[in-house]
Amino acid sequence: MSTEHIEQTEQPDHLPKRMRWFDGFAMAMTMPAALIATLGASITGLGGWGAAVLWAISMILAMGVNWIYTELATMFPNSSGGISYYAAEAWKSRAPWVAPLTGVGYWLPWGTNLATYGAVTGALVQAQWFPNEDWVIQLGPISITFPILIGLIVIGVMYLINIIGVRVTMAFVYVTAGILMIPLFVFIVFPLFSADWAPLDLTWKLNGFEGLHTAIVWLYIMAWTTFGIEVCATFAPEYRDSVKDTTKAIKASVLFCLGIFFVIPLTLGGYAGEAAIADNPATFFVASFASLVGGAADVMVLCLIASLLLIMTTSVADASRVLFNMGKERVTVPALGVLNRRGIPVRSLNVMLVMNVVILVLLQNPLAIIVTGNLGYILTHFFAVSGFFLLRKDRPNAVRPILLPRFFVPLSVVLSVLLAIILVVGATGFSITGYGGFLELGVALGLLALGVVIWVFVQRRTKREAGISGSGAARTDTERTDAARTD
Repeated sequence: MSTEHIEQTEQPDHLPKRMRWFDGFAMAMTMPAALIATLGASITGLGGWGAAVLWAISMILAMGVNWIYTELATMFPNSSGGISYYAAEAWKSRAPWVAPLTGVGYWLPWGTNLATYGAVTGALVQAQWFPNEDWVIQLGPISITFPILIGLIVIGVMYLINIIGVRVTMAFVYVTAGILMIPLFVFIVFPLFSADWAPLDLTWKLNGFEGLHTAIVWLYIMAWTTFGIEVCATFAPEYRDSVKDTTKAIKASVLFCLGIFFVIPLTLGGYAGEAAIADNPATFFVASFASLVGGAADVMVLCLIASLLLIMTTSVADASRVLFNMGKERVTVPALGVLNRRGIPVRSLNVMLVMNVVILVLLQNPLAIIVTGNLGYILTHFFAVSGFFLLRKDRPNAVRPILLPRFFVPLSVVLSVLLAIILVVGATGFSITGYGGFLELGVALGLLALGVVIWVFVQRRTKREAGISGSGAARTDTERTDAARTD
């Protein structure tokens, strides 16, 4: 075989560097889109002022956490594992099982977003444009309805977009992020010029010890939205300048989202009113949008669907890279750590495609499992933030292109303690928000445990293969020695 042919068929072992910091920032626009999906429930449960303050507190915590990630991301600029990789590196000498625990804990909530938001997209399309499409196709125990069919189509489209390559993916991200700006602008600016805007009528429902408990539980729920700007760090290997672009993307996302998360509960909440929001917390903003701009329900639904597509695009891009890195590091099945000739983690994308189709078709309402993913997600942040302290202690001379001031070391300890409190209180009490109960908690623990079991199996197989290879090499050396003596 010629050298030229070998070079043409050789598969790359690293992701291509084609992104800039504003590409990562566009990916982080997923978070304001996710805010729109959960805003009504938070205002209903906390009151308008309670929701605004708590969203801001959650975002401030996320700001401290993600500032720490700027140093960690530049310490490992070639890793696509994101915060789960930072956690694994920091804890591997003390607790190597942290690698699969955080890998699965981080990957699961991102990886199953296609099924969740695909189902929501299907429901929106049916409600707005095809209300009479109420047919059901029964395939044994499986029921295929119109919304599920739309969800499956959406999953397929998202898969194909990511298969084509990062530039096409980013083009789609920019389009959907641009469309998302329409409702964000309307929700922030238009109420200020309306006579119906009454922010002083908003309430505060966080009183006493019960209020504190409710606040901590809601911080557990909010973490999925506010902390999600760490997605910028996952793409560190793909930025043209991994150090500068990663830092700029994270900082820009932090500052932008901090403003959005505090202002919208006050502007939109003050305009719609808590009573109207409580009547329909999931879709109250559709009516608000229509009244603010006049008869634009179709436009609002299209903007909402665009924001959901943005979430799904970012989720599949982020989760596929994390799964690829887990395979490459042999934290899970090594076959997943392979790129195709164009530098795309196709095998990881294939796994996500199958998983999301199965979840959507069989469960049809996977929201409980997705929210349950908060357990692993916050756990991953805990190990990553505490890992900052451990890496400063264990590797004081490591190369750190970005070296944060020394006060970030005790800050990482404080943040780790706060994350531990949010994790324990939130995971055992999120039923008070209506997002699930102990059954969902058990499912989350089972999935995390499964990830550790797969890791143990892979590690044992790796050691066995290394032992066989070593024995083979030893036998070869002996044979060569005997041959030399014979000669």
